[in-house]
Amino acid sequence: MRKSRKSPTLTGVIGTPIGHSLSPVIHNYWIEKYNENGIYVPLEVTRTNFKEVVEILPKMGFRGVNVTIPHKEAALMCADLVADNAALLGAANTLSLRKNGKIYADNTDGYGFIQNLKESEPTWRAVTGPALVLGAGGGSRAIIYSLLREGVPKVYLTNRTIERAKLLQNDLGNRIKIIDFVDLEKVLDEVTILVNTTSLGMIGQPELKLPYDKLNQRTLVYDIVYNPLKTDFLKRAAERGCRTVDGLGMLLHQAASSYQFWFGKKPEVSLELRTLVTGKLKA
Repeated sequence: MRKSRKSPTLTGVIGTPIGHSLSPVIHNYWIEKYNENGIYVPLEVTRTNFKEVVEILPKMGFRGVNVTIPHKEAALMCADLVADNAALLGAANTLSLRKNGKIYADNTDGYGFIQNLKESEPTWRAVTGPALVLGAGGGSRAIIYSLLREGVPKVYLTNRTIERAKLLQNDLGNRIKIIDFVDLEKVLDEVTILVNTTSLGMIGQPELKLPYDKLNQRTLVYDIVYNPLKTDFLKRAAERGCRTVDGLGMLLHQAASSYQFWFGKKPEVSLELRTLVTGKLKA
């Protein structure tokens, strides 16, 4: 009698909308490369059904899922165990479903941000000067937390809604200094890294308007937007003479951390993978 083939390990990404997600491309590439018996699938799940879906995933054979907009905060509420950074940030983007039925929540956004930064600019050092972060959303929290842990002495933060910036400051400490957008040019010459965490510049969104002529040429400019790969923000900064880092590497490295949770090995973020994913971006 022929032995039955072992059922594939299921992983995926939960969000709404989810059709645009590049995570299936990334994870299924690694699953095939490392000859895993698995599959990674997109799961369109509404806010109303999120908790119910997550609770049934272990019974369906899922080992873990990534969580994206708008469920990152709700993911914490479903977890039995929560990583310290996810608890502090108030959001999780990775759930690991343990064999004992427990759900473990983590946040790999900050890790992906820092790994991409160090890989793209290995000479960058956090202690050389302050950072300027644009935006105070969930992505901003993870990035500021990571910058502070790396040793950035101060983070200037600006956001359209000052109240939201103050909430972030209250949670992450007084090394965060809130400034009005109109006052950016007062600190642009001082900062050693400038990070856009907003959706401005993304395909279908307005461009990010800054006093680019005030940018210090020694400032490293980083955009977490990856579609388009080279935003107007990065192009203008490069024209000014600044080194730039796009957001695709952040996506790939945070995905690598999730993959390691589920399959027990750290996958390579290779040029081949980056080229594959870049080809899936909309023109």
